[in-house]
Amino acid sequence: MADDERWMARCLQLARCGQAGAPPNPMVGAVVVHEGRILGEGYHVRCGEAHAEVNAFASVTHPEWLRDSTLYVSLEPCAHQGRTPPCADLIIRKGVPRVVVGCRDPFPKVSGRGIDMLREAGIEVTVGVLEKECLDLNRKFMVSQTLGRPYITLKWAESADGFIAPKHSGSHNICISTPRTLMRVHRLRAEHQAVLIGRRTAEADNPSLTVRHWTGPQPLRVVLDRNGALPPSLHIFDGAAPTLVVGERDNAQRRPTAVYDFIGVDYARPVLPQVLAALQQRQVQSLLVEGGRELLQSFIDSALWDEAHVEVGSACFGDGLHAPQLDVAPSCVETLWGHTVKHYRRTAEAS
Repeated sequence: MADDERWMARCLQLARCGQAGAPPNPMVGAVVVHEGRILGEGYHVRCGEAHAEVNAFASVTHPEWLRDSTLYVSLEPCAHQGRTPPCADLIIRKGVPRVVVGCRDPFPKVSGRGIDMLREAGIEVTVGVLEKECLDLNRKFMVSQTLGRPYITLKWAESADGFIAPKHSGSHNICISTPRTLMRVHRLRAEHQAVLIGRRTAEADNPSLTVRHWTGPQPLRVVLDRNGALPPSLHIFDGAAPTLVVGERDNAQRRPTAVYDFIGVDYARPVLPQVLAALQQRQVQSLLVEGGRELLQSFIDSALWDEAHVEVGSACFGDGLHAPQLDVAPSCVETLWGHTVKHYRRTAEAS
């Protein structure tokens, strides 16, 4: 069992290399081990391209040793024809006698079928090695598949006395984050497929919502604009990254000068589930919410969140706009460059 965990840990290391390219597919790593040594390894580099098992087998220089080897893979091998052939079929053809799987794949076209195919072919299959770690690595994919909505991360910065902005006019332009902690914000953006704000944040702060202080893909910028009131001069319409406007009506006068897409929602019904359904339909698996207090609190009150990152600055405002309120304790607290960063995870009990 110790050896199985050792090689599965290596699968997880490899899988993380696909963080930027794999979504909306899961991150997966695979290792072929022969007599205690790595014979080949690989990971899922980019959505639509070869899966981890394919890349691992392709790196094997002594294929004749496969019949005495074990394949380790962090996620159940696929069993269906998608943009690539089924990996379960490939494993069977390669003649590997044993396969160790980190966790099952909840995707409906897999969901145990890959494991069943291998066992029916006479392959010994062990499931659940470092299962918690494997599930956590792909928690965004898992939530998308099991709950039918994107994985939602809330993010805000607040003063030491619990305000996201002071009372004075023009307060929305005050930045609590430091240049260093701002890098962490841009890292979060790079790790999510979309970032959401409301109309008031778009007007008051005019954010770009792009990845400028980190490396990684630009997220889809999503803004709530019920009546189509936002002007095309805002940064979110500059074409630097794709933008999606959500509202009851679009602004026809904005179309010639702004680059964006529009989806209509019915404000007579709860808006957030409609927004999440539209993003899920577009295969957006992860959403970072950077809006103001009202928007953030609406996600909290609707129990529509999975993770939260709260930066607490060193300054006190004395009065102003109160920060959103979470009714759970932080799972982790860090002190970074004079600021405190609180990390929250929503547990199954809180769901």
